[in-house]
Amino acid sequence: MLTHSTRRWLAGLGVVGAFVAASASPAFAAPAPEFDMYFEDVTVAVDTPGVVRAPSLYSSESTVLNEVTVRYDYRSLAGKVTLTGERADDCAADGEDVLLCRESFPVAVDEMYGGFPGSVVIAPTEKAANGDSGTLKISIKAANKAVADYTSRIRIGEGVDLQGGPDSKASAAPGGKFQAPLTVLNAGTTEVDGVVALIDNDYGIRTKERFDNCLYVEDFLLACEFDQKIPAGGAVTATLNYELATDTYAPGSEEGYTRFMTPADFEDLIGVREEAGAEKAKRGTGKTLALTAVPSKQRRAVQTDTNPDNNWSTLDVQVTGKNGADLAAIGATLAGKKGAVLTVPLGFKNNGPATLDHLHSGSDVTFVDVTVPKGTTAVEVPFECAPSTGNDAEWDEAGTPGAAAYRCYPGPFAPAGEELTGEFTFRIDQVIANATGTVKVNVPCECEGGFHADLKPANDTAKILVNAGGQGGGDGGTLPITGQSTGLVAGLGALLLAAGVGGYLVAKRRRTRFVA
Repeated sequence: MLTHSTRRWLAGLGVVGAFVAASASPAFAAPAPEFDMYFEDVTVAVDTPGVVRAPSLYSSESTVLNEVTVRYDYRSLAGKVTLTGERADDCAADGEDVLLCRESFPVAVDEMYGGFPGSVVIAPTEKAANGDSGTLKISIKAANKAVADYTSRIRIGEGVDLQGGPDSKASAAPGGKFQAPLTVLNAGTTEVDGVVALIDNDYGIRTKERFDNCLYVEDFLLACEFDQKIPAGGAVTATLNYELATDTYAPGSEEGYTRFMTPADFEDLIGVREEAGAEKAKRGTGKTLALTAVPSKQRRAVQTDTNPDNNWSTLDVQVTGKNGADLAAIGATLAGKKGAVLTVPLGFKNNGPATLDHLHSGSDVTFVDVTVPKGTTAVEVPFECAPSTGNDAEWDEAGTPGAAAYRCYPGPFAPAGEELTGEFTFRIDQVIANATGTVKVNVPCECEGGFHADLKPANDTAKILVNAGGQGGGDGGTLPITGQSTGLVAGLGALLLAAGVGGYLVAKRRRTRFVA
């Protein structure tokens, strides 16, 4: 089953991209949704109850699917494995070694939130042996119409138990250096043949090291692979040299998580998609990072971890000094005749010097209120904005046009120097000279998140000015969106993100209707 930051990242992809940096593309009518699916390859240990897995379904456009069925064909492993529904009443046999599962409720899907239609238990039989391998064919239908299909791999392997080492702490100022241990224990009774460390650090934690057995994207460390064998009850360790980015917010804290996996489990993870980041992540060209044995009282065939819940180590970095941020509201000036329809980007710019990063908590970095100018109607609004009255937002009506005011939720990441905006489309119903609405950033909210230490509160409010001086010229149409592109469009791919090693890279790859 997806656990810890695996589920956190998959579930959190939506909030990551709520506001991103502005592009220069006008808004168009949404096309029909296109679907994509993956199902993680899996290695099942012999003589175990098996593992729980579920497909992930994504759509190019937000949509809801009804009467969803998921068909699992595992005939290539007949007699070696069985598949059953995690909830017994959801699934039934559909022929020999074929399972059909039905979803009792509608499945909501979009490009950021993966729908998880039904989980299944994949278990070995008494005839399963190490090295057995076959394919699992998954197909999803909605109302009996094909939606997506995928072919995954199932292997039978040897069970081991990796355990993450003790949590660690460090302290540094923005731009400062620090060290952190990378320690893993073999808590099982079988020798471990190789280990992979997947590393999920906050945006501010960087490295200049380039070990040839580690993978990097720019100066972010993503994973390290080790060939060493770890005897039962043994432990091994290495030391990583880090530094904080100069735009790290201070005072504050940065976090990192390390997930230890067997090489086979790592292959399963990155095998879900060929584009899972291999072309984005680059192997270092320096020396090899080696693990050395350490005293411990804890106790390369195909191996899989039978107890992944204890595979984690955490890093807590206390950021010292002072390095704040100034969020400035972005308004707009519009001009048009009665009936004109105008599209503008509204939101804010992080003037820095610090980047605001709430990716691990998932809370919004700030909250933005937009009031609609008199004489105009908001005919299109971003999905991340909901009609509001005072401090109350009707989130179940998010993206609904026609309201007088909106509360917007820009997501958990605001890079220094970037604009984070969403496109609002207004129709001029009545030409009123100097009709004025507002955009306010850092508004109070009785909810998790927000920013309460802005360096320059005076620029937290901007105007939406319509027909300044009574000029009602122009025929409407889409206004150009200004601002620099973030360039944050590279990233890893669904698999490494699903592993929880995305951090800042999630923000780099997501694009939604809110663009920066």
